[in-house]
Amino acid sequence: MKIIVTGGAGFIGSHIVDAYVKAGHRVAVIDNLSTGFRKNLNPRAKFYKADIQNAPLIERVFKKERPEIVNHHAAIASVIQSVRNPLAVYGANVMGTASILTALVRYGRGTRKKIIFASSGGTLYGDSPEKIPADERLPMRPISPYGISKLLGEELIAHYSGAHHFSHLIFRYANVYGPRQNPKGEAGVVAIFGGLMRKGKTPVIFGDGTKTRDYAFVDDVARANLAALRRGTNVTLNIGLGKEMSDRKIFDTVAKYAHFSGKPKFAPERPGEIYRIALDAKKAKKILGWRPRTLLDEGIKRTVASL
Repeated sequence: MKIIVTGGAGFIGSHIVDAYVKAGHRVAVIDNLSTGFRKNLNPRAKFYKADIQNAPLIERVFKKERPEIVNHHAAIASVIQSVRNPLAVYGANVMGTASILTALVRYGRGTRKKIIFASSGGTLYGDSPEKIPADERLPMRPISPYGISKLLGEELIAHYSGAHHFSHLIFRYANVYGPRQNPKGEAGVVAIFGGLMRKGKTPVIFGDGTKTRDYAFVDDVARANLAALRRGTNVTLNIGLGKEMSDRKIFDTVAKYAHFSGKPKFAPERPGEIYRIALDAKKAKKILGWRPRTLLDEGIKRTVASL
């Protein structure tokens, strides 16, 4: 298949590109390198340095590549940044998504055109949803501009795919972690904690350490995206372990593998962050045959070793 991966120089996107290339697909990457890195690029994939908000440039890339599949991972993926600068997040995550969809409508090829979209199970279900693990049927109640931008992205995709007769698959991820995650970024607590601990510095936990998140190892996420090439039509799927893990437990597990003996610093909660979440991924198992293979302890061990 001919596939375009947006955000393919980033943490998650680059692992997906690797999986696609290894499976024999022809892949082109679009990335503006604002958070991605050239070192993450697969040498067997074409690369276009472009911002997804630059609609004329995106259309030229699509016209040249004529993809059958678009895997759309390019985004500003920080809750904190979205609170600070919501307009930038809406521009990248909403208008950028509209740009990609418009180009797919005009220049996508084949009768099986499809978009695979990275959404956010960690933000869309809101603060402490009524059912945990949360399944895809729960109402969406995002409390941050980032979560709202992903909800709007999902709505755009449903509209475009219905109006223009192509298929879509939306992934609502838990907190994705693993090798290549930026330890100096604002998102990705495992890499941030590990990067600081490896330097002998003390990480900060925002709140009292009892906030919970669900997690997904990046290799497992890449496998889900590989399965999505041939399975799953017009569906939304959670991807995660289905278990709540507190910030303090993450700190302690990272510390074990980083050989760090210090105690965490604590700071006030940050706006836009939810208190509890875990995701029910049974639907992904049913439709894709997917299940997580990497338990959290092993995944953290591998992540810390990569830093």
